[in-house]
Amino acid sequence: MHLDFEVVDLQAAVAHALELGARESGHQPQENVRVMLDPAGHPFCLYMDSSNS
Repeated sequence: MHLDFEVVDLQAAVAHALELGARESGHQPQENVRVMLDPAGHPFCLYMDSSNS
């Protein structure tokens, strides 16, 4: 299962995920999407609707 989370502030959401133990993936497909890995290595995405950027 892969989860995608829409966020209002991508930079703040990434910072929060990092504080909770996630890490950024080496592959980032788009400017408004951040692929993250949870502590066990499972991927999830944080994304911001491009109309909100």
